Amino acid sequence: MKIITWNVNSVRARLPRVLALLERHRPDLLCLQETKVVDEAFPAAALAGHGWHAEVHGQKTYNGVALIGRAGIALEQVQRGFPRDPAPQQTRAISAALGGLRVVDLYVVNGQAVGGEKYDLKLRWLDALAGWLRQDHDPAQPLLLLGDFNIAPDDRDVHDPALWRGRLLCSDAERERLRTLQDWGLSDLLRLHTAEGGVHTWWDYRAGAFARGLGLRIDLALGTRPVAERCLAVEVDREERKKSSGEGSPSDHAPVIVTLRDGPW
Repeated sequence: MKIITWNVNSVRARLPRVLALLERHRPDLLCLQETKVVDEAFPAAALAGHGWHAEVHGQKTYNGVALIGRAGIALEQVQRGFPRDPAPQQTRAISAALGGLRVVDLYVVNGQAVGGEKYDLKLRWLDALAGWLRQDHDPAQPLLLLGDFNIAPDDRDVHDPALWRGRLLCSDAERERLRTLQDWGLSDLLRLHTAEGGVHTWWDYRAGAFARGLGLRIDLALGTRPVAERCLAVEVDREERKKSSGEGSPSDHAPVIVTLRDGPW
C-alpha cells in the first residue's frame, strides 16, 4: 500500500502536477493540504477523468484538505474536522477508513509568530487534536496521521538549528505538542528507517532556499504500532519541488511517500 501526503499550495494552480504525481507513483491514496478551494470548485471531474475520486473539505483562499483515492479503492467513514476544534471554520482535517486502516489528513495551524494569537491558536488546536485521539481512537489499532504539521520534530530536521532555535516551527512548545502525540502511541515513520539529519520537505520560495539546501522537515507521517510494523519505506519526492519536473510552478513542499506492506489489517 502506498500513501502520499503533499501540501500542494493550491490544487487548481498545480492540477497538472497533481495528475503527473498520481501517474508517476500510482498511490492508493493521496492526501493533500492547502488546497485553497471550496468544495464545489474542487477539480473532482478532472481527477475522475483519470481514474481518481476525491473526498474534500475546502475553503476559499486558505486551508483545505482532500483525500484522493485510486479507482476501486473505497474511502469509508469519512469525517471532516474533529470535535472541539478551536477553529472549526478553518478546514484543516479530514479522515477516512481505507480497509482496516484509519487515515487522518492534517494541515496544522501555522502560528505566524511565536507568542502571538495565531501561535496560541496553534497550541490549542494541537491540544484538541491530542484530546480527540485519546477519546476516540486506540493506539493498538491501525491509525496513520500525516500531513503538513508545521513543526520540525528536532534539530536533525532543520538546516541550521542554531538559526531556527526558538522560532516558529521549531519552538519548544510546538515540539512538546508533537511529542504528546507520539507519547500517546504514534511513531515518526521516517525515523524508523533513518536517524540521519538533512531530510527536508519544505523550502522557502525566497533566496534560492531549495537550491541551497535551506529546508525543514515539517511534513510528517505518524503511525500507531500496527502501522509502524508494516512500514517499508518513507521517501521524499524532491523532484517534485524542482521547477523542471512538470507543468507550472512547484509547491514549496515536496510530497512524502509512505509504503506499507500489503495484507489485511
